[in-house]
Amino acid sequence: MALTLASAAQLLEQHHLLREIIIGERWTLDSSEIAQHDQPFSGITYDTREVVNGTLLFCKGNFKASFLHDIDERGLAAYVAQNDYSAETKAPGLIVNDVRKAMSLLAAEFFDRPQDKLTVIGITGTKGKTTTAYFTQAVLNAYSDGKCALFSSVDNCLDGRTYKESALTTPESLDAFRMMHEAVGNGMRYLVMEVSSQAYKVNRVYGLTFDVAAFLNISPDHISPIEHPTFEDYLHCKRQITYNCRTLVLGTDCDHADLIREDARRANVPVVTFALRGDAAHNDSDFVALPDPDNASQYIFQEHGKAIGDFSLELEGGFNAANAATAIALAREAGVPEDSPAFAALEHVRISGRMEHFENGDGSIVAYVDYAHNFVSTRTLIDFVSRKYAEQNPRIIVVTGSVGDKAVDRREGIINGAQEKADRIILTSEDTVKEPMIDILNEMRGYITNPNVSSEIILDRAKAIEQAEQEAEQTAAQGRMTVLLIIGKGEEQWIKVEGKHAPYEGDGHVIRRLFGIAQPND
Repeated sequence: MALTLASAAQLLEQHHLLREIIIGERWTLDSSEIAQHDQPFSGITYDTREVVNGTLLFCKGNFKASFLHDIDERGLAAYVAQNDYSAETKAPGLIVNDVRKAMSLLAAEFFDRPQDKLTVIGITGTKGKTTTAYFTQAVLNAYSDGKCALFSSVDNCLDGRTYKESALTTPESLDAFRMMHEAVGNGMRYLVMEVSSQAYKVNRVYGLTFDVAAFLNISPDHISPIEHPTFEDYLHCKRQITYNCRTLVLGTDCDHADLIREDARRANVPVVTFALRGDAAHNDSDFVALPDPDNASQYIFQEHGKAIGDFSLELEGGFNAANAATAIALAREAGVPEDSPAFAALEHVRISGRMEHFENGDGSIVAYVDYAHNFVSTRTLIDFVSRKYAEQNPRIIVVTGSVGDKAVDRREGIINGAQEKADRIILTSEDTVKEPMIDILNEMRGYITNPNVSSEIILDRAKAIEQAEQEAEQTAAQGRMTVLLIIGKGEEQWIKVEGKHAPYEGDGHVIRRLFGIAQPND
């Protein structure tokens, strides 16, 4: 059904969002009093530069009245806002309590409710969202012959095979419903999407019900004046997925799991659990990943004690086995039979910038490129390499930084996650808008309290990695192995400098160049 001023007003009123409709000096709740109230909108946008004849505009965020200069000449049909802009435009204004909620509801209607034509799977948690999303998409793609779309913090995929770099973990609601509509047009049957705490904080997924959702884990992150002021606020936002799904997959060992189960009971949502366990004797969850006692590189995946499969994952680490167990649970709840060969797709999943493993020619230097960017992910990664290479007793060098202007708690967290087992930390640039990077790195350096850890600041990220590799070569010449952990950026080929994208070679590209490994597009 086409979206018109009349149908938009009716929907907003149903959700108790509409305050009034203003056109000129007339204030009303009756849209039939307004000319062309039943004329379908030609398009919707939150960017005034995209307004053409017949467009509905959402005035959100840091919107300024000056943005409406010459908007009538370009044919604005109506606007949705929390403020009255009748002095700037002759177009009718739908004045609402919350423009972001309004945008989500109206975007879904404009794009013909594409979520109703897809099995939509949402994944939240502090760590592992991206990996779990890729695992889940791989299984559903294998099961449906390539009919699974993906929204992730790395890439978006709307046709089951073509991946384009994404800008946000969870897109703005208007963009999300537009992409869902495109995915439906491409014949997609499933959608797997990461759901950030900010998505609930700013209502990017308002009105969207997930057929299946996963709550992986929770630990402090994104705590800052411009994100979540407290951990309580962060957790509260994450928990909203429980009230907006039909089935919840929950990590048995997730902190605050009892509270999340309370949420599920209140919402009348069934809960399915997953876990990584050391042996079958501790099988206390619905879905479990167990190390294969006969093959150190494989994991046995079980559902209610019955084997789903014995798989060797390209993504190393027990934490990734737990992510794979989550993906199996999500796929099963989405309708994939327990004996489906589609689960074998887990073995072939690789993700740029996630646990990417490199070795130089003689194996004396090993490098991992990973997106680890907080205490938990940094600690998990360094614990993994410490166990894996325990017999070699390697020197461990961490190359890292932290973002500016937000998530300030990460700075100390990254250092604390690394300094117990690292020998050296080289601090280098990451994304920033206004905050000087050198101030961030000096702050991080101040958190290093282990006297056995040396440190250095090298602002140029590529040169920082090159320095780490040169030091590793010197260590190799003395007969000792080195593990380089290049964390925080993954495969991103840009760095934000004063809020603008500046070209950057990419962590993985730098390591491949130094190790003499062919680049992916060579």
